[in-house]
Amino acid sequence: MLNRRILIAVAGAAAAIPAAAQKPSPPKPSPSKPPAADESFASFVAGVKAEARKAGIRQATLDRAFAGVKPNQRVIELDRRQPEATWTWERYRSSVIGEARIARGREMLGRHRALLDAVTQHFRVAPGVIMGIWGLESNYGQSAGNFNVIEAVATLAWEGRRAAFFRSELMDALRILDSGDVPAERMVGSYAGAMGQPQFMPDSFLRFAYDWTGNGKRDIWTDTGDVFASIANYLAKSGWGERSPWGEQIGLPQGFDAALAGRDNRKRLAEWAAMGVRGRASLPPDTQAAVLLPGGAGGDAFLVYFPSFLAIRRYNPSDFYCISVGLIGDAVMG
Repeated sequence: MLNRRILIAVAGAAAAIPAAAQKPSPPKPSPSKPPAADESFASFVAGVKAEARKAGIRQATLDRAFAGVKPNQRVIELDRRQPEATWTWERYRSSVIGEARIARGREMLGRHRALLDAVTQHFRVAPGVIMGIWGLESNYGQSAGNFNVIEAVATLAWEGRRAAFFRSELMDALRILDSGDVPAERMVGSYAGAMGQPQFMPDSFLRFAYDWTGNGKRDIWTDTGDVFASIANYLAKSGWGERSPWGEQIGLPQGFDAALAGRDNRKRLAEWAAMGVRGRASLPPDTQAAVLLPGGAGGDAFLVYFPSFLAIRRYNPSDFYCISVGLIGDAVMG
């Protein structure tokens, strides 16, 4: 998702680290702040409230949203310590695709197979990619974050490093509360405001969250149907190809020129086949595809198919992430 890109480094995102590693630590006591900081934050909140009232957000919503909200120093610390994009593919793959994640995915698939089938038939999105995203984003709902979203995004908007982005997300979060989808006390997520089991930023929630159960609320925190449908809706609106899988791991012919690899070097499957590059998927010969070598020449090779691979990249524009989503989903679906 375009607005989530700040959350995940292109080649080694915190959001894709195993769930035990990404669960926020209990907040540490905030260091004492000079009175000027509290006054600055209070002034910032007053300005946000004035802007929100002009946008039609009810005063009662604002009162509930900002009750007890203060600058969260833990949020600022985590934001400034985001991992650099220095992980190798081998480290990333071993960290995010493990037996425990696959086993839990299969268990959850067994519980929710009928629901997943209904959602995928409605949106025409492959079930594996939904399971892959669900598993990678929150370990199937186990690690969705416990930060107060209003406090987190307000802190980051006030702190100023990416003020415009987070102020916009804060306004969207207030719109969500005002719509009644979730009460303020249940709007929790990551330190950067990614919410619920699919880890949607507020603006993405407004665009893609889906009320599958039909109860008038888009509950991506606790309603599995809404979680599945919201992920599927995101992918469908991002161009998922009904007849195109995400891709597959392949073996390359001896002597393959690594310079031909790369997401932007797309060729028809017929052209790749003429060079000895073939996958197992039965697809029309004019299907566009690319060869990816995430670990460099001599390592793992993948043939990825368009437009479906690009739909996952709209969720997160890291090839590491997208390949991992596909591999997890394939393993879970068996």
